[in-house]
Amino acid sequence: MSSQTAPSNPTVDPYQHLQIALNADGTITRLREVPNTPPTPDPSHPTPVLSKDIPLNQSNNTWVRIFLPREALDHNSSTKLPLIVYFHGGGFILYSAASSISHDFCANMAIDLHVIIVSVEYRLAPEHRLPAAYDDAMEALHWIKTTPDDWLRDYADLSKTFIMGVSSGGNIAYHAGLRASVETDKLEPLVIRGLILHQPYFGGSQRTQSELRDNDPILPQSVCDLMWELSLPIADRDHEYCNPKVGDGPQLLEKIKLLGWKVLVVGCDGDILFEHQIELVKLMREKGVSVVSQFGEGGHHGIDMFEPAKTKALLVVLKNFILSSLVA
Repeated sequence: MSSQTAPSNPTVDPYQHLQIALNADGTITRLREVPNTPPTPDPSHPTPVLSKDIPLNQSNNTWVRIFLPREALDHNSSTKLPLIVYFHGGGFILYSAASSISHDFCANMAIDLHVIIVSVEYRLAPEHRLPAAYDDAMEALHWIKTTPDDWLRDYADLSKTFIMGVSSGGNIAYHAGLRASVETDKLEPLVIRGLILHQPYFGGSQRTQSELRDNDPILPQSVCDLMWELSLPIADRDHEYCNPKVGDGPQLLEKIKLLGWKVLVVGCDGDILFEHQIELVKLMREKGVSVVSQFGEGGHHGIDMFEPAKTKALLVVLKNFILSSLVA
């Protein structure tokens, strides 16, 4: 990693790139019209994946969207499906579990991986800075273990649970995993088998070579900087929420090792966060965690969400990881 702390590319206006405006009270106005997809809970609907929204914490306006493959209804099988608890991306400040890009990806996972998905609508920064999203993640895990929801009760095998997220959602999944590792007894019958970190969003005060190149079309460095500025509780890129090497995280990784969880880290070397992800893999391996990493050549941050061929290839990687984790 480089020790340089060069400024980000001044030609990219992060507010314009993200289509947000900063308000006097510290909140933001989200100007971009992000397409949303409504749930389809009716079994008579011809969709291959049913989905429904259930409130999580009404005072926080959080909820979950559950995805159930239709095949679970059609098959007279007593075999329940693994569960993925999923967190969408958006730099902690954008998007929703209802955003079409997230909804479609979760629906594809449910079909191709033969799993049930619980996609969490967590609170966004800067209105709710970290660790609010981590708190919502843990609340979702505890809700799952006790919910009377019939889809989860009848079709989900809670003893085969994975925590997954993309980009900032990968950061949330990681920190939720750290927290969950010290209260596994309180989460039963939910049993976590592993973490899936898809281009996870991490950083630090020192610029990496990828950050110094600053050529990611989706996530320019100035945009990355602003997202951290709006989401961290204090302006410190070496805060433990951003830099996994500091705080209690390294010690908690030893707990994950003892629990026998598997961790998958997926990314590409064209991602501006690539070297931070490599450092995370290195840290986990140093702590004895069983890690599978797969990094493709080229690409950019979020490419697997935008290009169908990349999405299809990712789903194959996810399926193989889940199957191997469950037989190990």
